[in-house]
Amino acid sequence: MLELENISVKLDDFELKEVNLKVAQGEYYVILGLSGAGKSILLECIAGIQIVRSGRVILDKNDITHSKIQNRDVGYVFQDHAVFPHLNVRQNIAYSIKKKYPKAIVKQKVEYIADKVNVSHLLHRDTKTLSGGESQRVALARTLIRDPKILMLDEPFASLDVQLRDDLRALLRKLNRMGQTIVHVTHDYEEAISLAQKLAIFQDGKLIQQGTPTEVFANPASQFVARFRGIRNFFKAHLCENDVAVTERKAEVKILPQEEQSSGYIMLKSQDIIIAREIDGSSVCNNFKGRITDIIPSFKGNEIIVDANIKLTAFITHQSIKKLNLKIGDEVWASFKASAVNFISSTNPI
Repeated sequence: MLELENISVKLDDFELKEVNLKVAQGEYYVILGLSGAGKSILLECIAGIQIVRSGRVILDKNDITHSKIQNRDVGYVFQDHAVFPHLNVRQNIAYSIKKKYPKAIVKQKVEYIADKVNVSHLLHRDTKTLSGGESQRVALARTLIRDPKILMLDEPFASLDVQLRDDLRALLRKLNRMGQTIVHVTHDYEEAISLAQKLAIFQDGKLIQQGTPTEVFANPASQFVARFRGIRNFFKAHLCENDVAVTERKAEVKILPQEEQSSGYIMLKSQDIIIAREIDGSSVCNNFKGRITDIIPSFKGNEIIVDANIKLTAFITHQSIKKLNLKIGDEVWASFKASAVNFISSTNPI
């Protein structure tokens, strides 16, 4: 349905470089990346707000690269909602179609779309009195009333609290199940996972990996992608004989048997690393002695950073850190099983 072919844009010191992706009809496609990665610029290229230096934007096999904004049949909901302050909710929603249809038809369409996004009770309201969540729904309704082939959302949860995010997430899933194609920009991994059928990860203007969430995060192409998943232990490594992976810091990590020797990455969940004052003599075959360089508390527990032959991040409970009396500067053993290490060959398709 939507195809981007070698899209490139140059803006001062920033460059969006040869982006290629496809969004199928009815798909929920999430574009994930840190601030400044080029995600919003890509949406602007699709919408016609940003001029494309090279490449093509194709919608339903029609080249719309240089089409006027109003002729593109896409809907763009901005991060700041951009509802018109001088119009009430009903007038905001009706704005783009009020000259296109008779009043009775406009009224009918407004009421239908307002019901669809649960703002029927707000139609009489002044937009200045709306909450962030209400403004977001009104902006959605104003865009959806045009029946766009693609609904584009730029950080739609950025200004919402947790409860409002849950409500809007449910609404977007509902719209997608009803057939609406959605392209959604975010920097939030959990938001992407909860919504995406397909996703693309951007870094510094480059699309570095795309696919289903399972494909991408089961086989991260880089440490950057792994960190989005919450994997802190991700290292380049070369697989040697006897099922040993040697990292860039020359640490030797025992892993489960592999089919062939190759270069790639090893990754390890923080929860699979055991922190102890002494080696306990168990069957754990990876044991590294190091020094704690940082302790990062959270609601659920603590991240312990251990600098050994390999820099490891472990996760332990508040009870464990208290029991072991751990503090920055302490020498400890970080241990993990070979079965806890996932080896990703760089020759595997990503």
